[in-house]
Parts: sequence; C-alpha cells; structure tokens
Amino acid sequence: MGHGLLIALVCILSSLLLGSIPFGYVVARLVKGIDIRKHGSGNIGATNVGRVVGRPFGILVFLLDGAKGFFPAFLAASGPIRLGLEGQTELMAILPLLCGAACVVGHMWPVFLKFKGGKGVATALGVFLAVATVPALIAFGVWGAVLAIGRYVSVASITAAVALPVAFALLRGASTPDDRNTLAFCGLAAAAMILKHRGNIGRLLKGTEPRIGRTRADSGEKNGNSRGSNVDKKPAM
Repeated sequence: MGHGLLIALVCILSSLLLGSIPFGYVVARLVKGIDIRKHGSGNIGATNVGRVVGRPFGILVFLLDGAKGFFPAFLAASGPIRLGLEGQTELMAILPLLCGAACVVGHMWPVFLKFKGGKGVATALGVFLAVATVPALIAFGVWGAVLAIGRYVSVASITAAVALPVAFALLRGASTPDDRNTLAFCGLAAAAMILKHRGNIGRLLKGTEPRIGRTRADSGEKNGNSRGSNVDKKPAM
C-alpha cells in the first residue's frame, strides 16, 4: 500500500469515527441524565435536544455537529495532510470530499449508537462550508428563511438540502473534474438528508409535524412511550 493511500485511509477512518460521536446524546446525558433517544422525537440532533433539554443546548449541539463536519474536510484540504500527499494531485483533490462524506455517514449511522443516528444537516453544513463555502452559505440562508416563514425545521432542512446542489451548479457548474465530484457529493448528501427526513415527511402529510416552539403532543401526535415527556417548548435550531 502506498504512503499516500495509507494517509488517505487513516484520514477517512478518523473522519468516520469523529462523525460518529453523538454530541446530542452526550449533551443530554451530561445535562439532564437522560437518553435523548427516548424523549421528544427520539432523534439525537440539535432540534430534539433543543426541545427536550433547552434551546441553548440545542444550539450547542448544532455547533458541535457542524464543527465535526467542518474540521476534517478543512484539514484534509490544507496543512500537513496535503504535504503527505504531495505529487498525488487526484487524491489531494478528492480527499476533503471523502473525509466530509465519512463524517456525514458517521453522524447518520454512528458506530457508537448501533448505527442509529441523526439526519446530518448540521454536519453536512460544516462539511460544505469547508469545501463549497458560498453554496453552503446560500443553502443555510434558504434554511433560515424557510424556517422563519413556516416554522418547520424539517421543511427548512429539506429545502436547504435541495438548494445546495442547485446553488453549486449555478455558481460553479460542472466543467472541471473537481467541480463534478463536488456537485455529485452535494447531490448524494442532499438525497441522504431527504431520506433521513422521511418520517417528518409522513407527519407533514398527516398534519402532525410540530412547528418550532411546539411539542409533538401539541401537534396532535399520540405516543405511548416516554417520548414527548419532559419536553421544553422553547424553540430550537
């Protein structure tokens, strides 16, 4: 195995493990001593943490999930890692995308929680801020605008996921191999995030999806287990 390939594999595996750190689960355990998977929507992401544990902690989880996506992709595109791949142009170009993809996969299917994780929105945002900054900022702006208008986090997230590859295609196109690889990654990440929201889509169609500031119970959804209990009604990201 070549030296460059070994470096790449170590980077990708490290990114997968970092992405698998369930910050929502950890924060809920530390702050309230609860398993966040048994409360609210059962998701380990920032929105559910914000509803159950409190808005500041939801924001904290959002930032941590975003950071774990940003730094592996950013570091893979700069510094000592690039020096270790000197002369291997194609590997240098694609490694940030592979590390970013590993982070998102780790978050969605974390090895530490039996492969049952979050929806990847914050982590993907962090990755794309590193590899496609302007399209990522546009997608984040779309997320904020849709959330402000409709007050549905799920709708905002799905719309932002669609906006990401569209913004990249309009701004940078697919004229070079690097752009084509990044655009393909945008599309795959968007598809994975939408797939992860299929439960939300079902609740939207039934009219039971909670808006920001409302619990699932407020939306009329019945739940027989501990989810929905101990819910903080403060809005979350």
